[in-house]
Amino acid sequence: MRKMFIILAATSALALGACQSPAADKVEDQAEAQADVIDDQADAMPEGPAKEATEAKADAVEAAGEEKANAMDDNGEIAPSEVGKTPPAPGTPPADPAKK
Repeated sequence: MRKMFIILAATSALALGACQSPAADKVEDQAEAQADVIDDQADAMPEGPAKEATEAKADAVEAAGEEKANAMDDNGEIAPSEVGKTPPAPGTPPADPAKK
């Protein structure tokens, strides 16, 4: 399961890589490298809660790096792909749920 998540994250990063600024790419790459080091430490540990906690820490470091890189590029805006729907155009009033 963990390997599938890593492969999915790497594939997604490759697909979105062209969309990021060089500075954001660097931040994300540094976080991934740090997460890889932590993950290697977890791989060397015996099975148990400590290993799971170390793997979770690696995942958190990588996710934080992705979030920081995303924040650098979109100034806190949420991309439509991140919420699953297109946001309204600027100045457009919110849709009235009663008028469906």
